[in-house]
Amino acid sequence: MKQVYPSSITAGGFAEGGSVLDHAFGKGDPYTLGVEEEYMLLDSKTFDLVQHIDTFLAAVAGHELEAQMKAELMQSVLEIATPVCKTPAEVDRELRKLREYVTSVAAQKSLRVGSAGTHPFSLFETQRITARDRYRSLVDQMQYVARRELIFGLHIHVAVDNPEKAIQVVNGLLVELPVLLALSASSPFWRGEPTGLASTRQLVFAAFPRSGPPPRFRDYADYAEVVGQLEKTGCIADYTHIWWDIRPHPKLGTVEVRICDGVTRVEHAVALAAYCQALVKLYCDRFDSGEEIPSFHRILTSENKWLAARYGLEAPLMDLVTGRRNRVPVAQLVRRRLKELEPHARELGSESELEGIQDILAKGNGADRQLRVFNANRDVVEVVREIADATEAAAVPA
Repeated sequence: MKQVYPSSITAGGFAEGGSVLDHAFGKGDPYTLGVEEEYMLLDSKTFDLVQHIDTFLAAVAGHELEAQMKAELMQSVLEIATPVCKTPAEVDRELRKLREYVTSVAAQKSLRVGSAGTHPFSLFETQRITARDRYRSLVDQMQYVARRELIFGLHIHVAVDNPEKAIQVVNGLLVELPVLLALSASSPFWRGEPTGLASTRQLVFAAFPRSGPPPRFRDYADYAEVVGQLEKTGCIADYTHIWWDIRPHPKLGTVEVRICDGVTRVEHAVALAAYCQALVKLYCDRFDSGEEIPSFHRILTSENKWLAARYGLEAPLMDLVTGRRNRVPVAQLVRRRLKELEPHARELGSESELEGIQDILAKGNGADRQLRVFNANRDVVEVVREIADATEAAAVPA
């Protein structure tokens, strides 16, 4: 995501001795946002995935938005990235601009675009790998695990002004990840069949090495030492080959939330960005005031993640924050957290965008909407049509 925070990138790597990872934390304003979305390139008649990323990128060459678009592992995937945004309202404007332009270019090529965690019926066996050294190397290393990675995500960056703070914010947000997954879950189909999962994407990506929730690090030096060991031994080229659900992004000076499925409706993507921004500010304020960031055993947070992937908004999660012995619905945890985030949202100017979270709770997430369409006529192609229609419905201005 180099184009998101270009002014904040420093020379990456390790200082002499390999103990300190260079970073850009504090180089820019705190709480600024960058959002990445991965879109499906679809045939306009069959709604199957098509291998047209090179055709698409050639069509946008020379446009002012060209630098915000790039290929991904599969030739049927387009990744877009917003510029640095100060507020969720700016994210809304930039995402709508990008979606509108992507839709118009796709239409010129007899294509459609869609955003969801998985394509409901396309097969990974029929996808071609993008002709880039990074992706060829990835497939060479991981073989079947990489070749079946036909999934689509939403990544949200929030800038933090201190590396030690960033590590503790990541630690704190581990307990929030299952809720973010439940809110964004939009992959209930795989290979033409309903899987019984709200987020099949999570189970597909779980086969990747260095995925899932990160370990809790003591401090930034602890994190840098682990990354340094992986890099120096040749296990990874750099830390961007660590694909945790959430990670520090030192070169950008951000905390990157990666757990979310691709989100179909733009207003919901914006709401999730606002929610992540307010959460980061909540934990930053706690760190600044000297409060202890609560720690929970990995098996507990992982169990909640599984429940969110399986049941989505119906997931009965363990209430780890209060320590109650019973499980509670996701919606109850979200509404309680929203009350805690209200003052932070006011300071960030994101109150209206955060209201989109309530809309998700009221109307369902992407998985719920896909299953409603499918259950109406048992036609999985109609599910993809609805995904494309809702993805392309974004307009400028909001």
